[in-house]
Amino acid sequence: MSGKAVRDINALMQAIPYARFLGITVDQRGNEITTVMHFSDKLIGNPVLPALHGGTIGAFLETTAIAQLAFEIEGDSLPKPIGLTIDYLRSGRPVDTYGRAVITKQGRRVATVHAEAWQDDRSRPIAAAHGHFLLKPADEPA
Repeated sequence: MSGKAVRDINALMQAIPYARFLGITVDQRGNEITTVMHFSDKLIGNPVLPALHGGTIGAFLETTAIAQLAFEIEGDSLPKPIGLTIDYLRSGRPVDTYGRAVITKQGRRVATVHAEAWQDDRSRPIAAAHGHFLLKPADEPA
């Protein structure tokens, strides 16, 4: 993590309307962040099981990756997704969901991120994502 990063990641998440809608917050402990998507009935996609909607899980993983990039990389704007692949591994139950991401490669303009989401047991993820994000260097115009 950059020693200059003083960005409040939770405030940043609350500034993103969709993250607010999904109920995403960030738990920061030292140099590590964990995102949390707090359960709400509006997140259910299949009421028969019940199971979380796949779109909410995908959006949660994308937001987790963006939060990790914002946490580790300085810049005035948020990274923009270029491409995201999601592997749905098991049904998401109607409980809080947690996420962590790792930047696997960072260039000047593009970063590659791997993110995982789990519920009760981190060793049993419900979904994983692999994505590429466009970074805008601070010295470039918008």
